[in-house]
Amino acid sequence: MELDFTGKRVLVTGAGGFIGSHLAERLVGLGADVRAFIHYNALGSWGWLEQSAFGEQLQVVMGDICDRDSIRRAMEGVEIVFHLAALIAIPYSYQTPTSYVRSNVEGTLNVLQAAREVGVQRVVHTSTSEVYGTARYVPIDEAHPLQAQSPYAASKIAADKFAEAFHLSFDLPVVTVRPFNTFGPRQSARAIIPTIVTQCLAGDVVHLGNLSPTRDFNYVDNTVDGFLRAAVAPEAVGRTVNLGSGREISIGDLAALIGGLAGKSIRIETDPERERPSRSEVDRLLADSSLARSLLEWSPAVDLEGGLEGTIGWFRQHLGRYRTGTYSV
Repeated sequence: MELDFTGKRVLVTGAGGFIGSHLAERLVGLGADVRAFIHYNALGSWGWLEQSAFGEQLQVVMGDICDRDSIRRAMEGVEIVFHLAALIAIPYSYQTPTSYVRSNVEGTLNVLQAAREVGVQRVVHTSTSEVYGTARYVPIDEAHPLQAQSPYAASKIAADKFAEAFHLSFDLPVVTVRPFNTFGPRQSARAIIPTIVTQCLAGDVVHLGNLSPTRDFNYVDNTVDGFLRAAVAPEAVGRTVNLGSGREISIGDLAALIGGLAGKSIRIETDPERERPSRSEVDRLLADSSLARSLLEWSPAVDLEGGLEGTIGWFRQHLGRYRTGTYSV
């Protein structure tokens, strides 16, 4: 499948974030006319696009997806919308569930309504593997039941269903991309791999929560490639598509792997503060991405070890940006 975005007018919500910044830069490299929608803040920061080599080639728009007017203005003249803006930290969702409804549910509704009004050609909506909850069978395909084991997961299920509803009710051309655990440079230390990597690089002790759950980790370049393909694949409209590696690893084994790749002898200590409530913990995730292979002609190009090596190298150079001694909720 040819990925030709030359002259395409695209909007990326959440463009200052982890995946969004990588996606925005990749789109510029593919010749797209990229409008980066970034959450308005007092410092005027563009997030991870602040120091981007592509900064001059981006049209940055500050706003808030919770404000329907700002997202509607940002979408004027756009052909393709990549909707990534969201609140994502699971522990924080236990403390402030209302904010997750506002950002993830109402924010997504604002994006869908604006897209319908301006008549975009396609919306690529971002889901998450957390909507599946603990696997009832593996590998997990798109027909797997949904189970909200955290307020975050509940908000994302609701957002996914609004995307589905707008497609079925109004024929809005929506594709829902469901990434499994994406990792790579620029990721927040709220995620498990940066949590392990930053502690590992800063010392010899790594504090973690439950070590037994397994996850399907996928390098950010792979995930971005899936988003791009979802935007152009003819048969993808109206579908939900998993993006995962098809390999699972426990958190404990992951920490040992990262320690080895970083050349560190580490000691893992369990910290009860970092554990999810028992029934909220998702014990197992393992993706079936066969639909992505058939619909999007997609498969992960970078494996876990290769992605981790690049990620560790990036964190070595940027460790000062992270509070390694603090648990980030």
